[in-house]
Amino acid sequence: MQDFLAGDSYETAEGRPQALSETLLLHSRWSVYSHFFATIIRSRALALKGLYGDEAWSDSSVEITNNLERCGARFHIKGMEGVRAVQGPLVFVANHMSTLETLVLPGLIRPLKPVTFVVKEKLLKGFIWGPIMRSRNPIAVTRRDPRADLETVLREGQERLASGISVIIFPQGTRTEAWRREGFNSLGVKLAAKAGVPVMPVALKTDYWGSSGLFRGFGPVHRERPVELEFGPALAINGRGKAEHEACLDFIETRLKAWGGKMA
Repeated sequence: MQDFLAGDSYETAEGRPQALSETLLLHSRWSVYSHFFATIIRSRALALKGLYGDEAWSDSSVEITNNLERCGARFHIKGMEGVRAVQGPLVFVANHMSTLETLVLPGLIRPLKPVTFVVKEKLLKGFIWGPIMRSRNPIAVTRRDPRADLETVLREGQERLASGISVIIFPQGTRTEAWRREGFNSLGVKLAAKAGVPVMPVALKTDYWGSSGLFRGFGPVHRERPVELEFGPALAINGRGKAEHEACLDFIETRLKAWGGKMA
């Protein structure tokens, strides 16, 4: 998986050996999630000891990605040269389709530049996720008061960016497989404008990892669906950033249509 660090793109190699769990667990979703839970439990233990730093975070992300490949995931990643070319921090704005992107993006971005997420506040308090998320110094929003959340993201986001830490934002707020242009707000562009840094759109199609069903966030696994992820061009913000926001929307929408993504 480290091959993506050397160039612009990465694709899962054909004939990748399967995990033993694929046979033992009959190619069910639990084959995939068993590896995921094992990584998360180890990461939580490190976080509780104060040992889950940036390198450990990146390593666990790559480990999860490798295990997903061993469970039938086929990755197509593009645009890494664009990330590498930008000196200094970025605001990454991405559509949000499943849990998968929150696990894979750190392994792609962190080897190139420090990064954190904008996350729901309740994730910092969970028994399993809490220690891991708190160790990443994220920007936490309540999702109850939009105005207060906006102020938090702009204030804390500028602090992170000023210290050289890039910020990943999912402007849709919640996971959804169907793209709806109107549901993608301009918070990322507003933060980039305030901080004086570029914004970079990230288009992704991660419905290999299902989100629906009884287990929210751990739905059916669709091995026939490739995982598509592409970083767009870094955009300097002019004025209030309306044109740049539209450019981000256009990039994500164009890629999703090309990949056969659902349109709302």
